[in-house]
Amino acid sequence: MKKVTDLTIKSWLNERFEGKACGNGLYLVYRKEMATPMWRFRYRLSGKQRQMFISSYKDMTLAEARAKAKELSASVTLGHDVALEKQARKQKAIATREADKLRITVSELAQRYYRERIMPRRKRHESELTYIERLSGYLGKMPVADVTGRDINAMYQKDLARGFPASTNKLREHTIRAFGFAVAENMIPHNPAQWLDASYAGGKLDPRERTLTRDELAALFKEMRECQSFGAQNYLTIKLLLMLGVRKSELIQAKKSEFNLDTGVWALGKERAKTKSGIDIPLPVQAIDLLRQLFAMSDSDYLLPARSAQHNRLPHIAASTLNVALEKIKGIDDFTVHDFRRTAKTLLQSLGVDEFISERCLNHRIKGVAGVYGRHDFFDERKKALQLLANYLESCEQDTDWNVISINNKKAG
Repeated sequence: MKKVTDLTIKSWLNERFEGKACGNGLYLVYRKEMATPMWRFRYRLSGKQRQMFISSYKDMTLAEARAKAKELSASVTLGHDVALEKQARKQKAIATREADKLRITVSELAQRYYRERIMPRRKRHESELTYIERLSGYLGKMPVADVTGRDINAMYQKDLARGFPASTNKLREHTIRAFGFAVAENMIPHNPAQWLDASYAGGKLDPRERTLTRDELAALFKEMRECQSFGAQNYLTIKLLLMLGVRKSELIQAKKSEFNLDTGVWALGKERAKTKSGIDIPLPVQAIDLLRQLFAMSDSDYLLPARSAQHNRLPHIAASTLNVALEKIKGIDDFTVHDFRRTAKTLLQSLGVDEFISERCLNHRIKGVAGVYGRHDFFDERKKALQLLANYLESCEQDTDWNVISINNKKAG
């Protein structure tokens, strides 16, 4: 047999073939359905012809293939069925991978669900991270395959004890979707959260109507000042939320470059505003002072940069930061961060601000013909209204009498 060289093989590759011998049981195979030639080893054991693929031609040189064939021949001489042993190793590797897939933890599942299902599909996906972290916090160490409906119900009950049923309902939504993702990825055969309806979590909730009264606002400011663990940054942020009536996500994700403190304008772009269009928000003098203080506390591009104890995936504070801080406030009936926005709207109404202007202050979409054709942003009117609101909140914080004439020339009390 003429010795096969690399040049010989290159001449073979001009056409397809079933197998060409290269010596010592080594063959090169290049069938029509193959994308690349493959090395094959043939041998006889106990009177039976056996064969196995070694590697592809592009991944193994002729010299390396010959060395491998020589090694396999030696094993056959010792009585080893190398093809059968290779198949056994392959089956073991598959079984190991399947076992590893079944042992993935809830924390690992939650991160994959967030990365692959939430981030690509939601413009403001960072606001959902708090629920992913809570799911990981409650069940994170458990293997996904071991989680039962009982475990999930226990998680809901623990979360409900925090006193925010609407937030627990949101946690339930993400739990169902995360375990549904696990089913789709063949990690588990069924979704253990699927049959736990809202009654196991926060239940069906009527739209919230909670607003804080003047006395409650005064008590809130006092509690925030006197609670040593509340934090100055949280205090300033809560005051801004009340004063500007913006959504929590709009403020905590804000960059310092959005604010012009000299002209007193916050340029909230449409890429971050919940509504389709952005808006220039007039800043009351008190808000400008608060922002200057927050600027001095921030060594980041963000107004409220992530703190050292938080997960480093976010460049700004997490959505749950203010919620956790407010849990330390005692003596005020159940309220949430979003209630500040409703409180701001109610106060604007009580101060005699026109309904249309108060809606624009909150950057609500105006319904009907006015919303379609009205493009005037009423900046001056909103500036006057928000300054009036800031003055009122300042009197609450200082616990002084309020006797300023409202926009409609009616005394506000």
